[in-house]
Amino acid sequence: MNMAQTPEKTMESEIPLDMALAGKTPTFIHAAICFFGVFLMISLGLFVFEASLHAIIFLALIWTVLQAAWLGYSFVVIRQMMNQGIYKALPALYIFMLIGMVIASYMQSGTIASLFYYGIDLLSPVIFLPVGLVLCCLMSVATGTSWGTVGTLGVVLMGIGDAMDIPLPIVAGMIISGATFGDKLSPVSDTTNLAAMSAGTNLYRHIYSMLYTTVPTFMMVLCIFIMIGLQYTDTLQSGVNIKTLSEAIRRALKDVYLLNPLITLLPLVVMLGLSIKRYAPEVSMSVSILIAMLIAIVYQGKSGIVVLNALWLNSEGTTGIENIDMLLGRGGMYSMAWTLLLSVMALALGGILHHAGFLRVLLINIIVHIKRISTLIATTIAAGFACNLAMGEAYISIILNSQLFKGFYEEKNVDKAVLSRSVEEGATLTAALIPWTTTGTFYAATLGIATLEYAPYALLNLLNPCVSVFMTYAGIGLLKKTH
Repeated sequence: MNMAQTPEKTMESEIPLDMALAGKTPTFIHAAICFFGVFLMISLGLFVFEASLHAIIFLALIWTVLQAAWLGYSFVVIRQMMNQGIYKALPALYIFMLIGMVIASYMQSGTIASLFYYGIDLLSPVIFLPVGLVLCCLMSVATGTSWGTVGTLGVVLMGIGDAMDIPLPIVAGMIISGATFGDKLSPVSDTTNLAAMSAGTNLYRHIYSMLYTTVPTFMMVLCIFIMIGLQYTDTLQSGVNIKTLSEAIRRALKDVYLLNPLITLLPLVVMLGLSIKRYAPEVSMSVSILIAMLIAIVYQGKSGIVVLNALWLNSEGTTGIENIDMLLGRGGMYSMAWTLLLSVMALALGGILHHAGFLRVLLINIIVHIKRISTLIATTIAAGFACNLAMGEAYISIILNSQLFKGFYEEKNVDKAVLSRSVEEGATLTAALIPWTTTGTFYAATLGIATLEYAPYALLNLLNPCVSVFMTYAGIGLLKKTH
């Protein structure tokens, strides 16, 4: 063993990252080549070769490591860059694991089944569109997934809307608007946590910031759907029983679960209550999980081992209705592995792009001319949309744009929650409007309506970024940094 190498390696690994980064800045051309290489790999990998996104990010990571090495950084320093990119996000990575357990425990306790059971009974022809919007909001807030909401409740609403003779693109737009609202604001949503994590802000601060722009937009959308719905109240075909489908679902749920809402909704009430009192997300989620497990075992009569195993990987429901069973089978830590692993790799990639100076050099010539905070926010939202157009994946857009703009928000003394809000409005909301994103293709395939057909009616997705930019220029919702 060559002992002489040990002190040298130890000293190198102990050099503070700020010192190791001194004096090595890429040129604009080098930064553009580096970023274009990442962009090209993701674009070709997703749309031409249809490769695994994780594998593509791995190749992009290797490419970026080589670019940093070209600048003269040693692998030890490059690894420090990667570690630093991941380190700041560790609290949110813990939350990712808890999200899976929250969803699984809610499925086991009958919390989600109760929301479905009592919510679907509220539908009536006169108020189908606004009530459907609210139901989709509630479902996606509770489950943290717009995809799951669209794939279950959305499918049911499409059938009922068809029976009412309401144009299906309008119904699809309503479903996607509601599903996106909940997914955007839910404390158990992966994109909500990812945006807060990537921007370096507190989860609840992030949600609080989004309320400024999302709630006014939601009220506008609700009013528009009320007005649209009134045009179709007299077009019902005689003899069509629109309650048949919803009644079949309610009977199936009642056969499998005990559905006293005072009991089954307790985990959700507790989590929301602790969240309002500003307990740490880990605490509120953990308490909610334990209560849901207790309800599943004591009230629903399920085996303790089955409930415990569901926290790792949930099993499908047994209602006999395929889409509902798929929804009831969501959750577990394993279900979050795709997002968790992608986040770790993308954060490592972002750490190199950020600390080696590639992102800052690339944007400095553009952003240095931005004098107003409102213009910076509008640019952030536009960049999220552009990344979705180019890369087809909102997860990557969220992480990369957070890395790109974080330093500039700090320089302007703007709260990081405004950054996370703007990133979500540019990435999460617009992904559903683009036919070649994973979100757009999923919605189109699930609802049977082409993306460009439902896009004009996905009003929340269309209006929220516009409302955000308008409010920003009006000086509303510009949170300052808290200390």
